[in-house]
Amino acid sequence: YIAAAGLLIFNLIFATERFGATNWVQIGGFSFQPSEIVKMAFIWVGAASLDELFEKKNSLIFMIFSGFCFCCLALMGDFGTAIIFFVTFLIISFLRSGDFTKLILIVGVAFVGGLMVLKFKSYIAERFAAWGHVWEVADGLGMQQTRTMSAAASGGLVGNGAGEGWLNQVFASETDLVFGMIIEEWGLIIAVLAVLSVITLSIFAVRSIWAGRSTYYTIAACSAMSMFLFQTALNVFGSVDLFPLTGVTFPFVSCGGTSMIVSWGLLAFLKSADTRQNASIAISLTEKGLREEEGDMV
Repeated sequence: YIAAAGLLIFNLIFATERFGATNWVQIGGFSFQPSEIVKMAFIWVGAASLDELFEKKNSLIFMIFSGFCFCCLALMGDFGTAIIFFVTFLIISFLRSGDFTKLILIVGVAFVGGLMVLKFKSYIAERFAAWGHVWEVADGLGMQQTRTMSAAASGGLVGNGAGEGWLNQVFASETDLVFGMIIEEWGLIIAVLAVLSVITLSIFAVRSIWAGRSTYYTIAACSAMSMFLFQTALNVFGSVDLFPLTGVTFPFVSCGGTSMIVSWGLLAFLKSADTRQNASIAISLTEKGLREEEGDMV
Protein backbone atom coordinates (compact mmCIF):
# COMPACT_ATOMS: atom_id res chain seq x y z
CA TYR A 1 0.00 0.00 0.00
CA ILE A 2 2.68 2.46 1.05
CA ALA A 3 4.95 1.77 -1.91
CA ALA A 4 2.12 2.07 -4.45
CA ALA A 5 0.75 5.27 -2.89
CA GLY A 6 4.27 6.69 -2.74
CA LEU A 7 4.87 5.98 -6.43
CA LEU A 8 1.62 7.66 -7.47
CA ILE A 9 2.31 10.74 -5.33
CA PHE A 10 5.87 10.84 -6.68
CA ASN A 11 4.37 10.70 -10.19
CA LEU A 12 2.01 13.59 -9.50
CA ILE A 13 4.82 15.78 -8.14
CA PHE A 14 7.66 15.07 -10.55
CA ALA A 15 6.13 13.78 -13.79
CA THR A 16 6.24 15.80 -17.00
CA GLU A 17 3.28 16.14 -19.36
CA ARG A 18 3.38 14.31 -22.65
CA PHE A 19 0.47 14.62 -25.08
CA GLY A 20 -2.05 15.43 -22.39
CA ALA A 21 -0.95 12.90 -19.75
CA THR A 22 1.53 13.45 -16.93
CA ASN A 23 2.64 9.88 -16.37
CA TRP A 24 6.36 9.90 -17.19
CA VAL A 25 9.11 10.76 -14.72
CA GLN A 26 12.47 11.85 -16.14
CA ILE A 27 15.60 11.43 -14.00
CA GLY A 28 18.68 12.43 -15.94
CA GLY A 29 18.69 10.37 -19.11
CA PHE A 30 16.42 7.73 -17.60
CA SER A 31 12.61 7.81 -17.74
CA PHE A 32 10.02 5.47 -16.30
CA GLN A 33 6.26 5.28 -15.74
CA PRO A 34 5.33 4.80 -12.05
CA SER A 35 1.67 4.05 -12.80
CA GLU A 36 2.77 0.95 -14.73
CA ILE A 37 4.65 -0.41 -11.72
CA VAL A 38 1.61 0.19 -9.52
CA LYS A 39 -0.27 -2.40 -11.64
CA MET A 40 1.65 -5.17 -9.88
CA ALA A 41 1.06 -3.62 -6.46
CA PHE A 42 -2.64 -3.19 -7.21
CA ILE A 43 -3.10 -6.92 -7.86
CA TRP A 44 -0.82 -7.85 -4.98
CA VAL A 45 -2.64 -5.86 -2.32
CA GLY A 46 -6.04 -6.64 -3.85
CA ALA A 47 -5.54 -10.38 -3.78
CA ALA A 48 -3.85 -10.33 -0.39
CA SER A 49 -6.46 -8.16 1.33
CA LEU A 50 -9.26 -10.30 -0.05
CA ASP A 51 -7.61 -13.64 0.70
CA GLU A 52 -9.61 -14.07 3.89
CA LEU A 53 -13.07 -13.89 2.41
CA PHE A 54 -14.92 -13.17 5.64
CA GLU A 55 -12.91 -10.10 6.61
CA LYS A 56 -15.15 -7.22 5.51
CA LYS A 57 -12.62 -4.70 6.73
CA ASN A 58 -10.20 -5.94 4.09
CA SER A 59 -12.70 -5.15 1.34
CA LEU A 60 -13.16 -1.62 2.64
CA ILE A 61 -9.42 -0.99 2.77
CA PHE A 62 -8.98 -2.22 -0.80
CA MET A 63 -11.86 -0.06 -2.03
CA ILE A 64 -10.31 3.02 -0.41
CA PHE A 65 -6.94 2.16 -1.94
CA SER A 66 -8.57 1.65 -5.36
CA GLY A 67 -10.33 5.01 -5.12
CA PHE A 68 -7.01 6.66 -4.32
CA CYS A 69 -5.43 5.07 -7.40
CA PHE A 70 -8.32 6.15 -9.64
CA CYS A 71 -8.11 9.75 -8.40
CA CYS A 72 -4.36 9.89 -9.00
CA LEU A 73 -4.71 8.48 -12.53
CA ALA A 74 -7.48 10.96 -13.28
CA LEU A 75 -5.24 13.83 -12.17
CA MET A 76 -2.49 12.47 -14.41
CA GLY A 77 -4.87 12.22 -17.38
CA ASP A 78 -3.84 8.59 -17.87
CA PHE A 79 -7.27 7.38 -18.94
CA GLY A 80 -6.10 4.11 -20.52
CA THR A 81 -4.37 2.89 -17.37
CA ALA A 82 -7.35 4.01 -15.28
CA ILE A 83 -9.66 1.80 -17.35
CA ILE A 84 -7.32 -1.17 -16.91
CA PHE A 85 -7.22 -0.59 -13.16
CA PHE A 86 -10.99 -0.34 -12.99
CA VAL A 87 -11.60 -3.58 -14.91
CA THR A 88 -9.08 -5.34 -12.65
CA PHE A 89 -10.89 -3.91 -9.63
CA LEU A 90 -14.18 -5.38 -10.93
CA ILE A 91 -12.56 -8.80 -11.43
CA ILE A 92 -11.09 -8.81 -7.92
CA SER A 93 -14.37 -7.60 -6.41
CA PHE A 94 -16.38 -10.26 -8.22
CA LEU A 95 -14.01 -13.03 -7.19
CA ARG A 96 -14.40 -11.71 -3.66
CA SER A 97 -18.20 -11.64 -3.50
CA GLY A 98 -19.72 -13.17 -6.65
CA ASP A 99 -22.39 -10.46 -6.41
CA PHE A 100 -23.35 -8.90 -9.74
CA THR A 101 -25.59 -6.32 -8.03
CA LYS A 102 -22.62 -4.63 -6.37
CA LEU A 103 -20.72 -4.65 -9.65
CA ILE A 104 -23.59 -2.92 -11.46
CA LEU A 105 -23.61 -0.21 -8.77
CA ILE A 106 -19.84 0.22 -9.06
CA VAL A 107 -20.04 0.47 -12.86
CA GLY A 108 -22.78 3.10 -12.53
CA VAL A 109 -20.68 5.22 -10.20
CA ALA A 110 -17.65 4.80 -12.46
CA PHE A 111 -19.71 5.89 -15.48
CA VAL A 112 -20.63 9.14 -13.78
CA GLY A 113 -17.01 9.64 -12.75
CA GLY A 114 -15.89 8.96 -16.32
CA LEU A 115 -18.25 11.64 -17.65
CA MET A 116 -16.77 14.13 -15.19
CA VAL A 117 -13.25 13.24 -16.32
CA LEU A 118 -14.23 13.71 -19.97
CA LYS A 119 -15.67 17.11 -19.13
CA PHE A 120 -12.57 18.42 -17.39
CA LYS A 121 -9.91 16.61 -19.45
CA SER A 122 -10.18 17.96 -23.00
CA TYR A 123 -7.39 15.69 -24.25
CA ILE A 124 -9.39 12.57 -23.36
CA ALA A 125 -12.62 14.05 -24.70
CA GLU A 126 -10.95 14.70 -28.06
CA ARG A 127 -9.91 11.05 -28.31
CA PHE A 128 -13.53 9.99 -27.82
CA ALA A 129 -14.75 12.66 -30.25
CA ALA A 130 -12.72 11.10 -33.08
CA TRP A 131 -13.71 7.54 -32.22
CA GLY A 132 -15.57 5.75 -35.02
CA HIS A 133 -14.90 8.28 -37.77
CA VAL A 134 -11.14 8.88 -37.81
CA TRP A 135 -11.11 9.03 -41.62
CA GLU A 136 -13.09 12.25 -41.45
CA VAL A 137 -10.26 13.81 -39.43
CA ALA A 138 -7.40 11.91 -41.06
CA ASP A 139 -5.00 14.85 -40.87
CA GLY A 140 -6.03 15.80 -37.33
CA LEU A 141 -7.17 13.67 -34.40
CA GLY A 142 -7.39 10.56 -36.58
CA MET A 143 -3.90 10.82 -38.01
CA GLN A 144 -2.35 8.00 -36.01
CA GLN A 145 -5.12 5.47 -36.54
CA THR A 146 -5.64 6.17 -40.26
CA ARG A 147 -1.91 5.77 -40.89
CA THR A 148 -1.89 2.58 -38.85
CA MET A 149 -4.74 1.04 -40.81
CA SER A 150 -3.20 2.09 -44.13
CA ALA A 151 0.15 0.57 -43.18
CA ALA A 152 -1.54 -2.63 -41.97
CA ALA A 153 -3.45 -2.95 -45.24
CA SER A 154 -0.19 -2.72 -47.19
CA GLY A 155 1.29 -5.57 -45.17
CA GLY A 156 -1.31 -8.18 -46.11
CA LEU A 157 -1.01 -11.71 -44.76
CA VAL A 158 2.78 -12.08 -44.84
CA GLY A 159 4.02 -8.50 -44.47
CA ASN A 160 6.62 -6.42 -46.29
CA GLY A 161 9.57 -7.65 -44.25
CA ALA A 162 11.26 -6.57 -41.04
CA GLY A 163 12.29 -2.93 -41.19
CA GLU A 164 10.62 -2.41 -44.56
CA GLY A 165 7.60 -0.48 -43.33
CA TRP A 166 6.91 3.25 -43.13
CA LEU A 167 4.65 3.33 -40.06
CA ASN A 168 7.74 3.76 -37.87
CA GLN A 169 7.75 7.39 -38.99
CA VAL A 170 4.46 7.97 -37.13
CA PHE A 171 4.56 8.90 -33.45
CA ALA A 172 3.98 5.97 -31.01
CA SER A 173 4.25 3.39 -33.80
CA GLU A 174 6.38 1.15 -31.56
CA THR A 175 4.11 1.46 -28.52
CA ASP A 176 0.45 2.42 -28.89
CA LEU A 177 0.26 1.47 -32.62
CA VAL A 178 2.55 -1.54 -32.58
CA PHE A 179 -0.20 -3.92 -33.76
CA GLY A 180 -0.34 -2.11 -37.10
CA MET A 181 3.44 -2.15 -37.31
CA ILE A 182 3.49 -5.94 -36.84
CA ILE A 183 0.96 -6.42 -39.65
CA GLU A 184 2.84 -4.08 -41.98
CA GLU A 185 6.24 -5.73 -41.52
CA TRP A 186 5.40 -9.30 -40.45
CA GLY A 187 1.89 -9.81 -41.79
CA LEU A 188 -1.59 -10.39 -40.41
CA ILE A 189 -0.85 -14.05 -39.60
CA ILE A 190 1.97 -13.17 -37.19
CA ALA A 191 -0.07 -10.33 -35.67
CA VAL A 192 -2.99 -12.65 -34.96
CA LEU A 193 -0.63 -15.24 -33.47
CA ALA A 194 0.79 -12.55 -31.18
CA VAL A 195 -2.72 -11.85 -29.87
CA LEU A 196 -3.44 -15.59 -29.53
CA SER A 197 -0.25 -15.99 -27.51
CA VAL A 198 -1.61 -13.63 -24.89
CA ILE A 199 -5.01 -15.34 -24.96
CA THR A 200 -3.33 -18.73 -24.51
CA LEU A 201 -1.92 -17.55 -21.19
CA SER A 202 -5.49 -17.41 -19.89
CA ILE A 203 -5.44 -21.22 -19.76
CA PHE A 204 -3.13 -20.98 -16.75
CA ALA A 205 -5.45 -18.50 -15.07
CA VAL A 206 -8.48 -20.74 -15.63
CA ARG A 207 -6.55 -23.73 -14.32
CA SER A 208 -5.68 -21.83 -11.15
CA ILE A 209 -9.38 -21.44 -10.38
CA TRP A 210 -9.71 -25.20 -9.98
CA ALA A 211 -6.27 -26.02 -8.64
CA GLY A 212 -4.94 -22.84 -7.04
CA ARG A 213 -3.01 -23.11 -3.78
CA SER A 214 -5.28 -20.58 -2.07
CA THR A 215 -7.73 -17.79 -2.67
CA TYR A 216 -4.81 -15.38 -2.91
CA TYR A 217 -3.13 -17.25 -5.78
CA THR A 218 -6.44 -17.69 -7.62
CA ILE A 219 -7.44 -14.03 -7.39
CA ALA A 220 -3.94 -12.84 -8.30
CA ALA A 221 -3.66 -15.10 -11.35
CA CYS A 222 -7.13 -14.28 -12.67
CA SER A 223 -6.63 -10.55 -12.09
CA ALA A 224 -3.25 -10.51 -13.82
CA MET A 225 -4.66 -12.41 -16.78
CA SER A 226 -7.64 -10.07 -17.02
CA MET A 227 -5.22 -7.15 -17.07
CA PHE A 228 -3.24 -8.79 -19.88
CA LEU A 229 -6.32 -9.50 -21.99
CA PHE A 230 -7.97 -6.12 -21.52
CA GLN A 231 -4.76 -4.19 -22.15
CA THR A 232 -4.17 -6.19 -25.34
CA ALA A 233 -7.74 -5.47 -26.48
CA LEU A 234 -7.34 -1.73 -25.84
CA ASN A 235 -4.09 -1.64 -27.81
CA VAL A 236 -5.28 -3.74 -30.77
CA PHE A 237 -8.79 -2.34 -31.13
CA GLY A 238 -7.65 1.20 -30.37
CA SER A 239 -5.13 1.18 -33.22
CA VAL A 240 -7.83 0.21 -35.75
CA ASP A 241 -10.55 2.54 -34.37
CA LEU A 242 -12.79 -0.14 -32.89
CA PHE A 243 -12.00 1.39 -29.47
CA PRO A 244 -10.85 4.93 -28.69
CA LEU A 245 -7.06 5.24 -28.78
CA THR A 246 -6.14 5.07 -25.10
CA GLY A 247 -2.35 5.01 -25.31
CA VAL A 248 -1.69 1.64 -23.64
CA THR A 249 0.96 -0.85 -24.66
CA PHE A 250 0.76 -4.33 -26.14
CA PRO A 251 2.17 -6.67 -23.42
CA PHE A 252 5.59 -8.14 -24.31
CA VAL A 253 5.50 -6.52 -27.77
CA SER A 254 5.49 -2.72 -27.41
CA CYS A 255 8.74 -0.89 -26.75
CA GLY A 256 9.25 0.45 -23.24
CA GLY A 257 11.35 -0.83 -20.37
CA THR A 258 8.76 -0.15 -17.67
CA SER A 259 6.03 -1.89 -19.64
CA MET A 260 8.23 -4.94 -20.27
CA ILE A 261 9.25 -5.26 -16.60
CA VAL A 262 5.62 -5.03 -15.48
CA SER A 263 4.51 -7.61 -18.08
CA TRP A 264 6.98 -10.13 -16.67
CA GLY A 265 5.90 -9.18 -13.16
CA LEU A 266 2.26 -9.91 -14.02
CA LEU A 267 3.30 -13.20 -15.60
CA ALA A 268 4.83 -14.16 -12.25
CA PHE A 269 1.34 -14.09 -10.70
CA LEU A 270 0.25 -16.77 -13.18
CA LYS A 271 3.35 -18.86 -12.55
CA SER A 272 2.93 -18.68 -8.78
CA ALA A 273 -0.51 -20.29 -9.07
CA ASP A 274 0.95 -23.32 -10.90
CA THR A 275 0.50 -26.41 -8.69
CA ARG A 276 2.46 -28.89 -10.79
CA GLN A 277 5.13 -30.84 -8.93
CA ASN A 278 8.50 -29.04 -8.83
CA ALA A 279 7.01 -26.17 -10.86
CA SER A 280 7.26 -23.51 -8.18
CA ILE A 281 10.15 -21.94 -6.31
CA ALA A 282 7.86 -21.41 -3.30
CA ILE A 283 8.91 -24.81 -1.90
CA SER A 284 12.41 -26.18 -2.36
CA LEU A 285 13.02 -29.64 -3.81
CA THR A 286 14.57 -30.71 -0.50
CA GLU A 287 11.41 -29.82 1.40
CA LYS A 288 9.30 -31.61 -1.17
CA GLY A 289 11.46 -34.71 -0.91
CA LEU A 290 11.13 -34.75 2.87
CA ARG A 291 7.37 -34.40 2.62
CA GLU A 292 7.15 -37.27 0.12
CA GLU A 293 9.26 -39.47 2.41
CA GLU A 294 7.02 -38.62 5.37
CA GLY A 295 3.98 -39.47 3.27
CA ASP A 296 5.45 -42.86 2.31
CA MET A 297 6.22 -43.62 5.96
CA VAL A 298 2.65 -42.87 6.97
